[in-house]
Amino acid sequence: MNKKNLILLILSLLIITGGVIVYNIYGKIYKPNVVKDGFIFIKTNSTLTDVENEISSFLKQVKSFVWVAKRKNYQEAIKPGKYKIIKGFSNNDIINVLRSGQQTPTLVVFNNQHTLEDLSGRVAEQIEADSISILNAMTDVVFLEKNQFTLKSALGMYVPNSYEFYWNTTAEQFRDRMFIEYNRFWNEERENEAKKLNLSRTKVIALASIVQKETAKISERPIVAGLYLNRLKRGWPLQADPTIIYALKEKYGKDFMVKRVLKKDLKINSPYNTYKNRGIPPTLIAMPDISSIDAVLFSKKHNYFYMCASVEKIGYHEFANTLSQHNRNARKYQRWISEKGINR
Repeated sequence: MNKKNLILLILSLLIITGGVIVYNIYGKIYKPNVVKDGFIFIKTNSTLTDVENEISSFLKQVKSFVWVAKRKNYQEAIKPGKYKIIKGFSNNDIINVLRSGQQTPTLVVFNNQHTLEDLSGRVAEQIEADSISILNAMTDVVFLEKNQFTLKSALGMYVPNSYEFYWNTTAEQFRDRMFIEYNRFWNEERENEAKKLNLSRTKVIALASIVQKETAKISERPIVAGLYLNRLKRGWPLQADPTIIYALKEKYGKDFMVKRVLKKDLKINSPYNTYKNRGIPPTLIAMPDISSIDAVLFSKKHNYFYMCASVEKIGYHEFANTLSQHNRNARKYQRWISEKGINR
């Protein structure tokens, strides 16, 4: 082989080798590498290794992703959050999404949480912040005093609904956003209705929490609320069994089981005993749904003053105008519950 041909051969080999190298580099960067749709969650202060571990189950080739990430200096621009990645994404697509910080919002949903501890645990299941940091933010004395809440009334600030948050929302950001939502909920119409009833927000929510615990039937709540408002207008005690149960649990612990309120329970010494104390209890006894709050603000007008659980329509109540009617309903219910063997 002459010198000219040797040079041509070497050049050809170099071109082919270079082409292979370029093709491999191109493939690492632009060839599809994501094998399934899904979300990845990048925690605050994550390293590239943390991201690699989080995303590995979505990738055909993990090493190529790390190679591209390093070449694009992603390790210096890791942003926490929830990100959607799509089947067929290349490594370049993935890095662009993660580095942009354009996360997918997450829907935070809660209701029927009896305490701030329960609520913080529920929220912690849906955002990055842990339950302890959320609870600490909720019970921060400076925040509570500034916004006229107490440890017992603070639960009423969290209106049950669905809210969009970024997954990496901090505990303080969550709390502050919920205070904004609370004030937004109390719009002019609701404020005006509360004023007509001569009730503060706290008192409306406290009464709504009793309505919430009294009946699970949304259609019945405006009737129950109207009944309690009738009693308040007459200056009568509310005589609401859910407040007795709340007082018992405060005394004996939240795991204390009460399926039947006994006469001796009505003597418990507590500001939440609505048999001994007139008016609405100091604070809410549970987290009321919006339906229960609005049941108080927009209650059904009627002449009922008494109610008793129905034995014909389980889950509903029998309402009465007079004590004699109520006593008949109550005797029927007491016989039924005794026959069921429910003594406590």
